[in-house]
Amino acid sequence: MLKVSAVALKDILKGTDPIALFAFEEGLAGGSFLSPAARKSLLARAKDEGFSGKAGETVSFLASDGSKDRRFVLAGLGKKASSDREGIRKAAASLYKTYKKRFPSLGFCPHAEIQASAEGLLLSSYEFSKYKKPEEGVLLASVLVPWADARERARCEASLAKAALGAEAVFFARDLVNTAPSDKTPLSLAEAAKGLAGSGVTVRVIEKEEAADLRLGSFLGVARGSVHPPALVHLIYKPKGAKKKIALVGKGITFDSGGLSLKPPQGMETMKCDMAGAALVLGVFKVLARLKPKVEVHGYAVMTYNLPAADAYKPGDVLRARNGKTIEVLNTDAEGRLVLADALCLAAEEKPDAIVDFATLTGAVLIALGSSVTGAMTNDKALLARLSSASRLADEPLWELPLPKEYEENIKGKIADLQNIGKVRGEAGTLIGGLFLREFVGSVPWVHLDIAGTAWTDSEKPYCPAGGTGAPVRTVLEYLSAY
Repeated sequence: MLKVSAVALKDILKGTDPIALFAFEEGLAGGSFLSPAARKSLLARAKDEGFSGKAGETVSFLASDGSKDRRFVLAGLGKKASSDREGIRKAAASLYKTYKKRFPSLGFCPHAEIQASAEGLLLSSYEFSKYKKPEEGVLLASVLVPWADARERARCEASLAKAALGAEAVFFARDLVNTAPSDKTPLSLAEAAKGLAGSGVTVRVIEKEEAADLRLGSFLGVARGSVHPPALVHLIYKPKGAKKKIALVGKGITFDSGGLSLKPPQGMETMKCDMAGAALVLGVFKVLARLKPKVEVHGYAVMTYNLPAADAYKPGDVLRARNGKTIEVLNTDAEGRLVLADALCLAAEEKPDAIVDFATLTGAVLIALGSSVTGAMTNDKALLARLSSASRLADEPLWELPLPKEYEENIKGKIADLQNIGKVRGEAGTLIGGLFLREFVGSVPWVHLDIAGTAWTDSEKPYCPAGGTGAPVRTVLEYLSAY
């Protein structure tokens, strides 16, 4: 992973590394160490090279820093009035991708938003090379961010440390999602989770026999279709003095064929992503003890395959969840809500102050909100407001969707308490999923995030290659840090 470090400005100026700066269309952003004459010369040189400061533009050239000639790199931010954190991330990502094979090291002087600048660099450096050779040749390995005094140093180091932890958590989640489905059985993911234990984190793995003892009938019903046994991982971070308790619950279908309600072949191509909610929970716990939020956090990653084997659960079956509610299965491809039901019951029994669940639950949310906005449903507006505030800091947008009372009748079963899809087929699928999950949280404040659109990208994004995105890991870290 690219390393971004805080270094004294004088040491960067002594060295010979190229220095990178941001620039607006109106002029340089930062670079206060440059004399007025050097700034003027720099801008003139950039203009000669055809650089105008538009968002996404980069340029490299030799110029004087006031005492000696050196190489400068500029990255455009667009117009100053429209500049924001996300624009800064994208500009930093463009900088990294343009020059990653040209310079092994850079000095980088962001004018502001040091954390966002570092996030853009770090997140764009991700490469999944488990099944192929990594990129060869010179690769940008070190970026040095300057500080001028002790106060600035502390601020810079704190911002860079937070960005690095966020990137590490995102990368862990991306790696898990991108791994081939046969290489991530539920028990192998449980083993990966065990590796997160220590330094304030404890891990308990609930395997098939114990799950039966705990009456997790809805979860075990889905698991019947695979020869690979399921696993439910319970992670706990409990710092001294914590006054609040938060539960994070992640859907972990390690491959979703649709079960007996089989998906078409094309619909299965990206279904290794159906465990992105569980990957998010594990990614958060990868860094939680080092982030040190002042809140107790319980994580539940509930993992199984959904396959059409000889004993697979069938349309018409009735499952009983831990809270005693019976569920009539009408479509085995609506399995995520079934495994989450039992995990939400376990989370609610801990009496947390809030539950947030993450699930690639419905294709309908992608139709409604596209691939850049996560759908959010809640029984508590104040909790959603806190999450939304965190999402704005991370620039991982959430959009609240309703849970209409008049739709509640759509999930009432004919021969059971509930049914796992709506009575009006093809209508309000995302809302029906949220209403179903609400049946298992009791009175605990709860938010359901449907990440089916945002957890995966088929094409490269500014700071994410095609594949698992790791969204919205950074939102969760911001949310927990705010306590």
